[in-house]
Amino acid sequence: GGQQQRVALARAWALEPQLLLLDEPTASLDPHAKREVEALLGQISRDATQPEPMTLVFASHNLGQVKRLASRVVYLEGGRILADLPVNDFFNDALLAGNYPEAQAFVRGEAV
Repeated sequence: GGQQQRVALARAWALEPQLLLLDEPTASLDPHAKREVEALLGQISRDATQPEPMTLVFASHNLGQVKRLASRVVYLEGGRILADLPVNDFFNDALLAGNYPEAQAFVRGEAV
């Protein structure tokens, strides 16, 4: 599981893309493999040897992973963008309460 994910990421990274799209990059991995894949994603997103910085876009239901890896969160529900915020703002309950109630319910675990 984790080894296959790392190989797939390395292959994509070798092409020096400007944009890398990932869907649940650590789904179904054990905690050790998740940490390794997250470390690789962090390395990829901060690679100073790339001529242009790469944008990493990933879908995740893992809020801890979002806090660790994301700089910005776009919250989608029903095919609509309901929030587009810097990661720290997305996890700010007071900010969400007044402006993004659906996102607040998701972060609180009150919505699926």
